[in-house]
Amino acid sequence: MSITVTPSQFRSEQSHYLEAAQREPVVILSGGTRRRAVIVSPDFYDRAVQALEDIEDIRAAAAARQEAGQISHEDLKAERGLS
Repeated sequence: MSITVTPSQFRSEQSHYLEAAQREPVVILSGGTRRRAVIVSPDFYDRAVQALEDIEDIRAAAAARQEAGQISHEDLKAERGLS
């Protein structure tokens, strides 16, 4: 869920909308329909950036496995002498 406002609404009640952004995103529309900006809490932003970084790490690890060839759990144990 989010709050949608026009730029003039945001300017006139900026502190109200900044406080609201701590609970849910505040979408500022341009021309009535196009999103111009989305204001979120610092905590939400940090979690979103961390999630994107995690996804990138997962993709990089998957690509590395593809390049190196996959190894089964049993083969890895045997390779490490843990059979």
